[in-house]
Amino acid sequence: MREIFAGLPWWVKWVAVPVIALVVFGGLIASVVGFLIGLLFKLLIFVALVGGLLYVVRKFKAGSSSRGDW
Repeated sequence: MREIFAGLPWWVKWVAVPVIALVVFGGLIASVVGFLIGLLFKLLIFVALVGGLLYVVRKFKAGSSSRGDW
């Protein structure tokens, strides 16, 4: 692979080849990034909902146990 790029100018290696790769694989890259962002968002929502549920349950248990002590 190095022999192929050895005689080429720098702009072919560092500009043209990445641009061609983005054109060819751009849709795939965008869909993978979109999927990962969606998964991260769903994971964040899940953690927030579970944390809120635990907060409400602990608050309710603490309130009902203090009422039972009276």
